[in-house]
Amino acid sequence: MAKVAFLGLGVMGSPMAGHLAAKGHDVTVYNRTSAKAEAWVAKHGGAHATTPREAARGAEIVFACVGNDDDLRSVVLGADGALAGMERGATFVDHTTASAEVARELAAAAAEAGIGFVDAPVSGGQAGAENGVLTVMCGGEAETYAKVEPAIMSFARASRLMGPAGAGQLTKMVNQICIAGLVQGLSEGVHFAKRAGLDVEAVLEVISKGAAGSWQMENRGKTMNAGTFDFGFAVDWMRKDLGILLDEGRRNGAKLPVSALVDQFYAEVQSMGGGRWDTSSLVARLER
Repeated sequence: MAKVAFLGLGVMGSPMAGHLAAKGHDVTVYNRTSAKAEAWVAKHGGAHATTPREAARGAEIVFACVGNDDDLRSVVLGADGALAGMERGATFVDHTTASAEVARELAAAAAEAGIGFVDAPVSGGQAGAENGVLTVMCGGEAETYAKVEPAIMSFARASRLMGPAGAGQLTKMVNQICIAGLVQGLSEGVHFAKRAGLDVEAVLEVISKGAAGSWQMENRGKTMNAGTFDFGFAVDWMRKDLGILLDEGRRNGAKLPVSALVDQFYAEVQSMGGGRWDTSSLVARLER
């Protein structure tokens, strides 16, 4: 078991850190809002620190799961950042969904300090984090990844090294591209079934057994039909992810017309007041 730190105790980070503690790791946590860190320690044990640097001191692995590129830089770099408190030979593992560019930037900064770096965005949402069944897509050196994979598996059912620094983030972009088009298609299917006077749940039950079946259909079809969106992965976060991948597409020349269109649709959902709704709320804009 390792001495680890976890930076960021949001809806994903808090349960992920909890699984590390449950597996017997010695966990020190940091959160920008200290009350969350105190509550986490009261529930799981371990310790909390007032800065990323303090949390990282003496840790073999420092995990992070924060909001975006700038949030990530704020907990990694600078006098109070994690790198300033880490020892040579330790590893920083970033679970934030961020840009490949910032992953490469931080990997270079870590290498200068003799510290390993793995970009490791996750898929599976809040439920996956709570149940310890996330899928983790990693970028970094093979030797560095091998050191941290056992700890990652505390909260994952699958983890794989996809290539050098940034490859994890690029793989997560592919994940979000596929989800965006799929959720829009499912939304249109549910909407069409309603307008056609069909029993929507019966339709979903039968077509889910064929080629149209998907995780989204199994887990979101019924709630889309019911118009319930107060759970899951928020539209605001999906738009952040789509912005990242569309920027990357402009850099690498990838053509992403469906992703760009769905991003506009999510902007409409935000204008309806649905920024914190689950991403399945795309159906709501069809039924206004």
